Amino acid sequence: MPADTRPFSRFEWMLAGRYMRPKRKEGFISVITIVSLVGIALGVATIIIVMSVMNGFRAELLSRILGFTGHMSVTAGAAGVTDFDALAARVRAVPDVTDAYPVIEGQALATANGVSLGAGVRGVRAGDVASMHLLAQSISPNALAKFRSGADYVIVGKGVATRLGLFVGSRITLTSPRGNVTPFGTTPRVKSYIVAGDFDAGASQYNNAVVFMPLDEAQRYFNLPRAVTGLEIMVKNPDAVDRMAPMVQQAVGPAVVVGNWHSLNLALFDAVKVEHNVMFLILTLIMLVASLNVVSGMIMLVKDKSQDIAILRTMGASRGAIMRVFLIAGASIGVVGTLMGLLIGVVFCLNIDAIEQFFSWVFRTDLFSADIYFLTHMPEKMEAFDLILVCTMALSLSLLATLYPSWRAARLDPVEALRYE
Repeated sequence: MPADTRPFSRFEWMLAGRYMRPKRKEGFISVITIVSLVGIALGVATIIIVMSVMNGFRAELLSRILGFTGHMSVTAGAAGVTDFDALAARVRAVPDVTDAYPVIEGQALATANGVSLGAGVRGVRAGDVASMHLLAQSISPNALAKFRSGADYVIVGKGVATRLGLFVGSRITLTSPRGNVTPFGTTPRVKSYIVAGDFDAGASQYNNAVVFMPLDEAQRYFNLPRAVTGLEIMVKNPDAVDRMAPMVQQAVGPAVVVGNWHSLNLALFDAVKVEHNVMFLILTLIMLVASLNVVSGMIMLVKDKSQDIAILRTMGASRGAIMRVFLIAGASIGVVGTLMGLLIGVVFCLNIDAIEQFFSWVFRTDLFSADIYFLTHMPEKMEAFDLILVCTMALSLSLLATLYPSWRAARLDPVEALRYE
């Protein structure tokens, strides 16, 4: 034995490296090693990709919702919110509130070119469009100037424009059940508007069903001459809306109800969170299977190297040294496989849109339908915590998988191993 017998000495690393490069007659063990390494790499890559897509889906969904509506809302009964400008001023005085603006929301039947569809009409002031950054960024050129210039202009979602065959300057007819009250009952209100432009919010539930109307016109159209249906409130930190709700409620008084994006979409985001956690647990089974491959490969290696182990033991190698040699060999598979999986996962996530389009072209189908997932592209968001968690889990399972084979190698009796040699 060499003089350097310290734990994890260069001799142990050299011997582990030699065992990982078997001779030609021992090629089967090499195949098992490669399969184990590829299994760990694919497991790590798969978990990273799925977790990144789930994180991206939540982030995109949150940005679409909060970029189109307020972080918090103030609503009242059927009569609406009166004296809304003074109410908005009081809300803006609340700490961490960045903006508050009035809106009118209602339902109408949109008709053009002989086609009809249900639409949600939102009445807003042209100056408040900037607060809805998703709308402000996606609106067509010159649409806002026309929207500001006259009451007969509306801005429609890109999906609405496509389905109804609309373009800038086209006319769209809106029919609302909230019309004039006559002795014979309420008659529907029907009015034609000019399309000032369209917007592409990147979310099909908005693109396919929303029409924006000037606030003054919306008040007349929905019979709310001196009121609005509510206020939209923007805050600095959207995650702090639960904490801010009592302060906003105190500012607006008990006559109105304060809501927030979290309570309105609680079921949706809770479902996304549960799915994220469940997918992580399910995909962890892939890593467990890959770890079992490491166990089988290392056991085969120990059996094949039993004579070498016996000779080393007779030359004075300690059980600890033998155990460390095989521990290094097995852990090397885990480290290399984890790094390969990390590289594959990161590269895949960075090019996920191009890969999705390629497979859609190969299989002649839409793998990521906007009508189903509410997004126009496949999202991804890699988080450092998830990458560290996945790599740590993979390395830990790989290390645990080498303990039993290494222990068996250390417990090998050299007399029994050399008895028939």
